[in-house]
Amino acid sequence: MCYPILLKKVYMKEGLMLATIKDVAREAGVSISIVSKAFNNYPDVSEKTKKRILEVAKQLNYSPNLVAKNLSSKKTNTIGLISSGFLDSGVKDSNNSFQLFKGVYTAVEQNQYDLAIYMIDSQKQKSKSYAAFCKERNIGGAILVGVRTDDPFFLELIGSEFPCVLVDVKIAMDCEYIGSVSTDNVAATKEMARHLLERNHKDIVVVTGKEETWVNTERLAGVREAMKEFGLVLREGDIIHADFTEEKAYELTAGFLKNRKPTAFLCFSDLMALGVIKAVKEAGLSIPEDVSVTGFDGLLISEFTQPALTTIEQDFFEMGRQAALMLQRLINGNAEETSIQIEYRFVDRDSVGERE
Repeated sequence: MCYPILLKKVYMKEGLMLATIKDVAREAGVSISIVSKAFNNYPDVSEKTKKRILEVAKQLNYSPNLVAKNLSSKKTNTIGLISSGFLDSGVKDSNNSFQLFKGVYTAVEQNQYDLAIYMIDSQKQKSKSYAAFCKERNIGGAILVGVRTDDPFFLELIGSEFPCVLVDVKIAMDCEYIGSVSTDNVAATKEMARHLLERNHKDIVVVTGKEETWVNTERLAGVREAMKEFGLVLREGDIIHADFTEEKAYELTAGFLKNRKPTAFLCFSDLMALGVIKAVKEAGLSIPEDVSVTGFDGLLISEFTQPALTTIEQDFFEMGRQAALMLQRLINGNAEETSIQIEYRFVDRDSVGERE
């Protein structure tokens, strides 16, 4: 199932919707087709007529429909944002998606592109491919967020030499028309793991997301690098696979604590950390006196947990903005780099304690 939303500039004056092409044609005393030709610089419209049409348009504060112009001229000023899983996000994590979308829109608006957004459930979307969506709307390139790399529609799109920028995904192939934007996930989790290890936490359980995702693999690599520096090894029994969900993190942690009580839980998302905190408290343990907990993402709610959550804060706005800017460069054939890592911020709060 796909939910298309086309964002277009809407110009308002004194609270009223501005003129249409019909209004311009009527005031100028010409047909709608002549107005369209004037805006597209057709040679069969005289300079005198063109000048009169442009003056009327200015008086009426009329702005031509860029999407329609793109379709008629075979040129494109439209960027697509294809997002999977947004409709499943809850109140706690919706702000991060909003910030990413806001960053995309800021860069698109800055360079006078249009933005077409498609909210997609990859597990249910069967009727039409991403490539078909883009082709029908004359979209010049797409930003992909939360789309599974094993999705056949994703594979079709990147295999069609269509400009794409992937958010939090990096594919193995080196391609001039595919870019990626993400946080430096390896460095971030490495810093978080070091933070725990330097406080003498030796029994650390890692609460991970979906095993097949690129960010999950990167974050695990960061933890392993830090533990190796301290002469430790991350074993499979030290990992809880909670699929980036609060509910699963809570259920699995509650079961885990019946048999083992580690000194720290290092979580790959703030949502999973919330589930872990609930399970820890229900087990009669205190944070951080008995167990330390860390998160990842920088959700607004992480500042207000009891205790406040130590986490990695991602700059979702900048991720979206850089993704849109990179895509524009890919479309225009002047992208000097196809991989960008956005700086993160380590936020040290009260959920981590020192072990003796």
